[in-house]
Amino acid sequence: MKQRSSIIGSVEALPHRVASHLSREIEGGDIIPGARLPTESQLADKFGVSRNVVREAIAQLRADGMIEARQGVGAFVMAPEQRTAIRIDREALKDQRNMEHLFELRSILETESATLAAARCTSDDLDAIKAALDRMGGEERWEDGSIEADLLFHRAIARATGNSYIHTFISFVCEQIRQSIHYARLTNPLHDLVEVNVAEHVRIYDALAAHDPQAAGEAMRRHIDGAASRVGVELTAINRGK
Repeated sequence: MKQRSSIIGSVEALPHRVASHLSREIEGGDIIPGARLPTESQLADKFGVSRNVVREAIAQLRADGMIEARQGVGAFVMAPEQRTAIRIDREALKDQRNMEHLFELRSILETESATLAAARCTSDDLDAIKAALDRMGGEERWEDGSIEADLLFHRAIARATGNSYIHTFISFVCEQIRQSIHYARLTNPLHDLVEVNVAEHVRIYDALAAHDPQAAGEAMRRHIDGAASRVGVELTAINRGK
């Protein structure tokens, strides 16, 4: 019986853990674009798993657009610009630098999203955004339902831009930051956190309702800065190159 390697952890399903480890090696540059992955047998020996597990992990990486399988030749790493799918490994977000990069991306996307939404949103859009805001500040504010409402608020703003690509990208990013909201609620006084967070969202909504693009973008940027700081990420300093 193979001795399973400790490098792939012990919580998630084996194929996912193997795929996650390989994706981190690819993203970290340990396996460079264009390189061929080791054979199934070599990977099975490395991780102490069966070839079937490796085969499933490779299939997952292929579905994520990280590798290309060539019949009779092997699996090769795709360069970022060649990938046809977007994937963010949540395990990788435990690294502070990766979390900084995610919030930096979020700031870029969502600031512009709020700016566009302020100029384009309809009364129905505003109703949807306000409904999410009311949930955040209502009876659910101390529960996990508030987290879902928070993400819904941001997705509703993205939808209000009228740009389906913006909505798709921001919806994807929202799912990646879900765990950061959980973390913030665990590591900050909950009452203070909720009050500050809701107040930031109120300022965003007010700017949207006033159809003020500049104010909406600035309110969103300040909120993302605040959300980042609540999980130990100094995003403002990063953005300004300090």
